[in-house]
Amino acid sequence: MRKSLLLSRALPSLAALFAGGLLTLSFAPYNLWWCSLLSLGLFAWLLAPGRDAASGIASSALPRNSLNGKQIFWLALSFGTGLFATGGSWVYVSITDFGNSSPVLGVILTAAFVGILALVFALPFPLLARLRANPISFALAFAALWFVSEWCRTWMFTGFPWLFAGYGHIHTWLAGWAPILSVYGIGMVLAFTAAVAALFIRRSFVSWKSTQALSLLAAALLTWPAGLLLQNLEWTERTGDTKTIGLVQANIPQDKKWRPEFRGETIRRYQSATEELHRKNVDLVIWPEAALPLLYHHAPNLMEALQNSAQETKTDLITGILYDTEQDYRRVVHNSAAVFGQEQQVYHKRHLVPFGEYVPLEDWIRGTIEFFNLPTSFIRPGPEGQKPLRASGLSWAPLICYEIVYPQLVAQSSGDAGVLLTLSNDAWFGRSIGPLQHMQMAQMRALETQRYLVRGTNTGVTAIVAPNGTITEQLPQFVQATMIGQVESRSGYTPFMLIGVWGIVALAALMLVSAVLLQRRPAMDEESIFAGEATD
Repeated sequence: MRKSLLLSRALPSLAALFAGGLLTLSFAPYNLWWCSLLSLGLFAWLLAPGRDAASGIASSALPRNSLNGKQIFWLALSFGTGLFATGGSWVYVSITDFGNSSPVLGVILTAAFVGILALVFALPFPLLARLRANPISFALAFAALWFVSEWCRTWMFTGFPWLFAGYGHIHTWLAGWAPILSVYGIGMVLAFTAAVAALFIRRSFVSWKSTQALSLLAAALLTWPAGLLLQNLEWTERTGDTKTIGLVQANIPQDKKWRPEFRGETIRRYQSATEELHRKNVDLVIWPEAALPLLYHHAPNLMEALQNSAQETKTDLITGILYDTEQDYRRVVHNSAAVFGQEQQVYHKRHLVPFGEYVPLEDWIRGTIEFFNLPTSFIRPGPEGQKPLRASGLSWAPLICYEIVYPQLVAQSSGDAGVLLTLSNDAWFGRSIGPLQHMQMAQMRALETQRYLVRGTNTGVTAIVAPNGTITEQLPQFVQATMIGQVESRSGYTPFMLIGVWGIVALAALMLVSAVLLQRRPAMDEESIFAGEATD
């Protein structure tokens, strides 16, 4: 009897854990978008109110209408654990293979990473305990709190906006919502659809023909074809000529990248590939993040040679490089993008990667283990308000590596730019799923801003993305190669670029207020409290 009770209490958490892992299958490289519906649907089913005592995994352990905040928190924590343990598994590769940590320490650090993210994910959901008596309240609150959970992961502890539910829908009907509500809004639509499905499966209505049931069903179903219709709208327009660009993917092994003895080979690869692209008459050459393993001001002869070559061939060059400057009477280093050619410019990365580019609580933990002393963990952030880069007659919004995963940052940076440019070095992730997820997020930024996006990387994925999120040109991973493609400049603002994330915060707040007001509907009998129907 006791074993049966323990099992019945464990099953809901195991189901939530499974649901979280299922969401990972909707992202790259699996791209099974329908898994997001199953994942969020199962999670919502575990939390939704039910009208009867129909059999189910939660029947004995979690009474349909008496879930408290603590129980909901543990279910949400289980879901988050399943999501980040599967979708963020590549962190272990970075820690052990390139952070030189032991497998045991790698497991411990990865588990801490997963646990913190799962905790942040779970924090908003206990509020549902007070918003479950009315089906409409539950559906609105579940969708709004899903957004709150994703939004909190954008800024808490400097942010980790990875594995948002909307990323699996770049090529579904819901993609039409991206220029309006961004990846956040797609996630809200998914969560709302999942909540409505869960309410019907739970039989939360007195009758499926009730006004509440039909209204919710219509609202959930109409968001999908509405997204399809929205895909026909062009919020931005073409400006200027089409340019031919060449990208160099040098495929420098991460374990050799910063070795002095490999520096000559690195420079040779980039210069020879660039000479090849010059012969093909490209307008611009792009090298990836920190392509040259040296400081800008420590190699004046090389920098002069790059500038002379760009001017002689009339082919601008944009490259990632570590750029040292003086700040507050001391030398600091930025992770930067520099332009060589008709007009020399530089952009300094603003949003840095914890541990990879700087060490939190540096005075306390640096040097305790090798992972806290990585070769580039001394970077300092650049200033806000930097202007787009000008190269080959186009304006480029530069975003280095991790910056491309922040929807608001990209929306703010792209207003005065005609093309998005992201430089990255995903060799840190090895052959894991991390680089492919990173590429998928870059595609979403192109879709949100309706601009071409150019992505130059060291080991892949090097690609050009059209304004509709479709990859037009792509190099295979882990090969030394060059790629040629075309881009065009676009101007104008999508709705998301205008309202930003705060517009979506306001929408979520309105949904939560509506849920609270509906929850307080008077004159409900005992059955209607469970069903969410007012007595007629």
